[in-house]
Amino acid sequence: MKERILIIDDEPIAVRNLAYALRKNGYEVTTRESGTGGLEALQTQTFELILTDLRMERVDGMAILKRALETDPDMAVVLITAHGTLDSAVEAMKAGAFHYVAKPFRLDEVRSIVANALQLVQLKRENRRLRAQVSNGLHTHAGLVTQNPAMLRLLDTAQQVAATDTTLLINGQSGTGKELLARYLHQHSRRSQGAFVGVNCGALQEDLLANELFGHEKGAYTGAGEARAGLIEAANGGTLFLDEIGEMSLAMQVKLLRVVQEREVQRLGAQTAVPVDVRLITATHRDLRAEVAAGRFRQDLYFRLDVVGLHLPSLVERRDDIPLLAFFFLRKHALRMGREVENIAPAAMSVLLGYHYPGNVRELENLIERGVALARGNELTVAELPAALAAQTIHALPEAPTELPSLVQREEEYIRYVLEHCDGNRTKAAQILGIDRVSLWRKLKKYGLVEGEE
Repeated sequence: MKERILIIDDEPIAVRNLAYALRKNGYEVTTRESGTGGLEALQTQTFELILTDLRMERVDGMAILKRALETDPDMAVVLITAHGTLDSAVEAMKAGAFHYVAKPFRLDEVRSIVANALQLVQLKRENRRLRAQVSNGLHTHAGLVTQNPAMLRLLDTAQQVAATDTTLLINGQSGTGKELLARYLHQHSRRSQGAFVGVNCGALQEDLLANELFGHEKGAYTGAGEARAGLIEAANGGTLFLDEIGEMSLAMQVKLLRVVQEREVQRLGAQTAVPVDVRLITATHRDLRAEVAAGRFRQDLYFRLDVVGLHLPSLVERRDDIPLLAFFFLRKHALRMGREVENIAPAAMSVLLGYHYPGNVRELENLIERGVALARGNELTVAELPAALAAQTIHALPEAPTELPSLVQREEEYIRYVLEHCDGNRTKAAQILGIDRVSLWRKLKKYGLVEGEE
């Protein structure tokens, strides 16, 4: 669908030139030659952007700006102004205008500002759509939040194999949601009414892990005053999830192999085994084939565990999920903390989208939780994100890029980078950037990095 632009100017030549240039760029353009006509168009049509002259008789650009934002807060308004009214244009930006162009304007400048404004409108509307979807519980699958096609295919596969009761191995980096996927499998299995028991094999020493998994008889060791069933028995009739199975020692692997083969468990100090009916799901961030080759993991156990393998992609492999996840976590932690933070500023979302997330989804949630705790209003902004985060999104140009970033994108990233390193000192940042404070403020306003007055 073409993006819709309304041009309002009482100079017919300016209207024709702008309309011609923007239509050539593929936009759907409506024109009016008076402020009154512009207001009438706003009553009957919808637009993504308005280009309006600031000084017009009866209804001026400020009146158009006010009505436009009342009609649609996400709409972008760009003021057209003469050199003598630049101060009024800055005031209009403080009132909510996206930017301004000065007469006589350059068409390439107008095209650039229009493209940036429409990108911001798209982000705002996408944010609103995502908030609504999160509120309605859409794209949430037993705790897994996604709209990514590869993830949806994975969940479809998981749902198919969940009912088979076969042993499953989940592979993925730390923080990708392996336990959530295991719970998804459990909830879609015939064992969903049974217990889901999870244990992290890398969090316990070998003796403690053995005691937790297998339990013990009274007197099995010093301090064992009474018999206790282990987690394997606790999962009887349900699902046992062993996270970070690659951290398990070879000795423990031998004991687990017996459970898998014989469907029975022997408590520490017991003479007989107890039969168990357990569905086993394991997970690891390691390459178990490489671990087998290195002699750190038993081959026979590996083949028993990897009957069906499921791979969870990293967060950077599913970047289209970042906005959805961000709003999901925003709502979750805002409710938990009793904070009225309900939006993420476009500039902050841009930083989140550009980060590389070594901690994956878990790290994104931590960032959002931190932002909610620090937010001063109802919106999470760049100021609430760690100072080093924006700097890490500044990266060198690749030697053979598949998609080159625009100069505008680079400018926004660099301005944010300089401000972070100047601790928000705009005077110092302006000196480094080689511009005055007023020019810096205009750029900050353009990219949604500042609120209020200069």
